[in-house]
Amino acid sequence: MSRSAAPQTDWTPDQPIIALKDVRKSFGHLEVLKGIDLHVMKGEVICIIGPSGSGKSTLIRTINGLTPVTAGSVKVEGQEVHDDKLDKLALRRKIGIVFQQYNLFPHRTVLQNVMMAPVLVLHENKREVEERARSLLAKVQLSGKEDAYPAQLSGGQQQRVAIARSLCMRPDVMLFDEVTAALDPEMVKEVLVTIKELAAEGMTCVLVTHEMGFAREVCDRVYFTDAGLIVESGPPKQVFGDPQDARTKEFLSKVL
Repeated sequence: MSRSAAPQTDWTPDQPIIALKDVRKSFGHLEVLKGIDLHVMKGEVICIIGPSGSGKSTLIRTINGLTPVTAGSVKVEGQEVHDDKLDKLALRRKIGIVFQQYNLFPHRTVLQNVMMAPVLVLHENKREVEERARSLLAKVQLSGKEDAYPAQLSGGQQQRVAIARSLCMRPDVMLFDEVTAALDPEMVKEVLVTIKELAAEGMTCVLVTHEMGFAREVCDRVYFTDAGLIVESGPPKQVFGDPQDARTKEFLSKVL
């Protein structure tokens, strides 16, 4: 089955593919996001950095509708993500997300894990999906692991399976929420190399990360968050080399 047509909007590729305007999110009396403005152009790689508890993961989860907003606007390709009338399945096809935990099905092989959503949810042709899945596993350097089970893989390998699984939905945007946080140091590099290659191919990527060296090297723009606010943003050279806000300076002095 071919991909269904996306909802018609006035969006054009010269406009932000992701646009957040005055986004607020509260959990009970706790306001976690306090008016976030953020935009991402097609093909850009954006890194969101900041101390634990600053709202980074909540922010990234509002982009694909996993976390509903209390107020404000989140648009992807001109479509309001939190519109009750929006086809959530169409949205999830458009925006892939990879989490800190791999969330692979332990009783399914690597190939089956990658194929499941396009076949079972989107009802795509199984043979076509398998061809795409094998190609993606080769892309993430996992050729030969198609028949392995998750427990037979290292953490870095499992995370690369999770990336291939998201890519198999053919998204326009990829979100990465602390994808290296649960990995041993020697496994971090192989996952970051995979993301770096995606970025080089032009995939629009938004990453929440503690990997400052990676953010400095790969990202087009960096957003520093603290206490539910974007305190500072700009090119990596400016944010890391000449931060303007005292909170940014303090944070970077501890992690660089």
